[in-house]
Amino acid sequence: MKSSVLTRYRAMAYITAVMLLVLCACMVFKYGFGMGKDLTLVVAQIHGVLYIIYLVFAFDLGSKARWPFAKLLWVLISGTIPTAAFFVERKVVREVTPLLVKDAPEPVKV
Repeated sequence: MKSSVLTRYRAMAYITAVMLLVLCACMVFKYGFGMGKDLTLVVAQIHGVLYIIYLVFAFDLGSKARWPFAKLLWVLISGTIPTAAFFVERKVVREVTPLLVKDAPEPVKV
């Protein structure tokens, strides 16, 4: 598997996790203090689009790493639990790194 597959997943995992935290903060302001209604709507829509992209990249990584369905499902759902994506991403990187192939082939020895 190429390292770009893991890099895409890592980037989207971080972005999705940060946007989920921002969305949670907006929800506190919206329902706790009665302000930021429009901002919450915008942040929710942005997070939704980014989460769909995260799902595609996580599924791509899981299919190339040949994960069992339960593991793939856990990685996909981790984008909906605040801060879970940070921890799951670390674990995924540790498990997938040995599966990566080098981008440049080694020279042939004569």
